Amino acid sequence: MTPIKREKDAIRKEYSLKRDSIEKIEKEARDEKICRLATSLVSFRHADIILLYAPIKSEIDVMPILKKALEKGKRVAFPKCNTDERTMKFHFVTSESDLTPCAYGIREPSENLPIYDPETTQGVAVCYVPGLTFDVYGYRLGYGKGYYDKFMNKFTGCTIGLTYTELISPSLPRGRFDRHCDIILTEKGIKQLKQEK
Repeated sequence: MTPIKREKDAIRKEYSLKRDSIEKIEKEARDEKICRLATSLVSFRHADIILLYAPIKSEIDVMPILKKALEKGKRVAFPKCNTDERTMKFHFVTSESDLTPCAYGIREPSENLPIYDPETTQGVAVCYVPGLTFDVYGYRLGYGKGYYDKFMNKFTGCTIGLTYTELISPSLPRGRFDRHCDIILTEKGIKQLKQEK
């Protein structure tokens, strides 16, 4: 195991425990606030396409964003994982019922549903990104499989990391393939990101 992998695993454990320790009622109130803020952003209002994730474990519940986006006539897509290649493709859904448990127990769309291709699909897209922790530069730490980093390499739209205030780190270890989000949003609003020196 490389030193950076060991360091990342220790941080994952620390922030998983922090996130899991948030009481259910408190978490629900925070999730609701984050979703309300997320759908009030200019980037959401101007987007034609919303890329979401189906929450697992103690991740922020973004399903109210799905509801609001569909009400506004936006197209919404969720990721479908290819576990052999550790890549993912987003597929458009018309309701939450289009999602069923698949890889890692995550609810995913059917591969028969239309695909969002960041290189060819027309329309302004915004991607809401999950993570165990984000740092003040916008970099994230997920579960270590690299799905989002690979996708973000090809995605040119706005990326918004969703997290709780206490899950923001001063700085995270990162490798050459790690990608940062454009915006970090917490229950307290947009986090002003630092520019790297």
